[in-house]
Amino acid sequence: MNHCYESQLQKNSRSLEIDYNHFERGVSISLNRLENAANFTEFVKAFSQFGSEMVELAHLTGDRQNDLKDERRRSQMAVARQILERSTMMLLTSSKVCFRHPECASSRENRDAVFHQMRQAMELINFVAKDGMISEPLADIPTVQNNRSPHHAMSVLLCTEELEQSNSLYNAIKHFEDIVEITRMTLVGPPYRERLKSALDAIMERTQDFTDSAYTTHAHREKILLLCDRARLELNQLFRIGVTLDQSECTSPTEDLEAAILQVLRATKDLKQELQDTAIDQAHELLKLFEETDILSFLKSAALAGDQDRLEEYSEKFTEYAEHVQDACKLLQHIASTECSQVTSKNTESSLKVFAAQVLNSCRTVALNPMCEISKENLEVFLEMWNLLCQDVISIYKEISELCRRDIQYKTVYMSLPRPGKHGATSKQLKPSKLDVEEQAKIAKLGLEMKLLTSEIDAETERWSSSENDLCKRARSMSQMAFSMYQFTRGEGDLKTTQVPGGQHKNELLEYLDKVPTFVQQLQFTVKNPTVGKAATFTKVDNVIQETKNLMNVISKVVTTCLLCATKYNIDFHSLTSHAQTASPYQNDLEDYVFDRSTASSSLPSKDSGQNSSKPNI
Repeated sequence: MNHCYESQLQKNSRSLEIDYNHFERGVSISLNRLENAANFTEFVKAFSQFGSEMVELAHLTGDRQNDLKDERRRSQMAVARQILERSTMMLLTSSKVCFRHPECASSRENRDAVFHQMRQAMELINFVAKDGMISEPLADIPTVQNNRSPHHAMSVLLCTEELEQSNSLYNAIKHFEDIVEITRMTLVGPPYRERLKSALDAIMERTQDFTDSAYTTHAHREKILLLCDRARLELNQLFRIGVTLDQSECTSPTEDLEAAILQVLRATKDLKQELQDTAIDQAHELLKLFEETDILSFLKSAALAGDQDRLEEYSEKFTEYAEHVQDACKLLQHIASTECSQVTSKNTESSLKVFAAQVLNSCRTVALNPMCEISKENLEVFLEMWNLLCQDVISIYKEISELCRRDIQYKTVYMSLPRPGKHGATSKQLKPSKLDVEEQAKIAKLGLEMKLLTSEIDAETERWSSSENDLCKRARSMSQMAFSMYQFTRGEGDLKTTQVPGGQHKNELLEYLDKVPTFVQQLQFTVKNPTVGKAATFTKVDNVIQETKNLMNVISKVVTTCLLCATKYNIDFHSLTSHAQTASPYQNDLEDYVFDRSTASSSLPSKDSGQNSSKPNI
């Protein structure tokens, strides 16, 4: 039975690998097509094909990720998929800026950086999907060719440090402690003395990231150096006992040996604790910096004003700020006790290095073209990417600090589920339930599909010259709603947990809500029904108008019931409304959709005016 099961798994794995190779080649070809597009129209066509292939690739990599048993491989696959997801919008906006300002070097840097990151992610997926050996040297790892810009050296997703298991200080200390434990049997023989010395040297080398950091306090630095000296002294004492045992030809451990082993282990334990405290304290200070520093707003305002001198001044401050964030992330990676957190923190540190430079490039592009709306949109996207990375650092800090406190095995919890808060109508403590890997992968796939469709809609609407076009406005509004859904699948954005208690109003609300899909479906069927001839067309228009009225009436009842519940149960919707208006760049579109039940009939087009009113505003 087990043999048949393993055989089936191997067949499935081979099938997934074949499918993956097919789509991986397709995505690579599409990326080249996007990069070499001669104009924006050609780019939009290639982007549509690229989106379809990315969705298929997401399905395959999700299946492959579920099949992986190794936690590190699984985390690397998740990291690569996240890079591809986040890069989609940056790919679109940076390419638009390049087509609009082909002479601008900073905009081309933006675009090349995104393409390079996506190719690096593809290489990492390829490496993991083909079951490559993590300990292989860099020369044997697939790499991306034809790098075009200096920032490419910063991206280290596929470097040896990323793929080796013992690159962090936590793993180096664990490796050293394992060798020390073995000395009870080996009696600190000459070969093991050399191994112990090399292992301790590796620890000392990695502690330099802590002691050399400009953001490590003097007290922490002094304590780390003292504990390093103590660990070396205790190890030398263990070596002396080993030499004594060799000379006396002793074949069993002695009390002195046991005492020396315990002293070495205690010294390394104290050193590890101090390193953890140092990293946690620095990350905690970083949280305060996030709250107090508004450097991104200063950068943005200087760029929009076209003030080159002020922009360079703030660029220097942002560079220092970014280095602080990167340094804190590096120290967190050193103390991470699980492979998942190690991979995530390492990737975040690498991404911070790349996109810190790209935030500045997007600012310089806007400063050179302060009236260009596309450049401003591109700046917003890169600023959003930076904020996402900072949020990743905060999440990593919370996870690792919790692990350090509890010293338990890290377990992934789906972070997008309801939490108790000011929007909750129940006082009962809500607990996030854990979704299994398959459910999480399914939600992630749906979210990625939504994100890619959103990008395609945005790209398509850019082709129309009039920004006030009704179809474009409605498409953008729908795109904004779809993006909110995508954010939900990523555990981002606002999550409202308001609950109406059971009763008549709740039953009415649920009843009206159940009717909405039915009316939407009826409207879709009516619109899609083919017609021939003038009379049939007018009949179809009448039916569409009637179905639209039915849908609007039931939606109006939903809104009315919601307002009644809000009044009765003291539910505050003001913060939600204000956030939606500030978050959406299309808030003025709401004015076009105000529906007055008392004037609904008079405001609808008649048969006589149907010929004029049915013509779209294109």
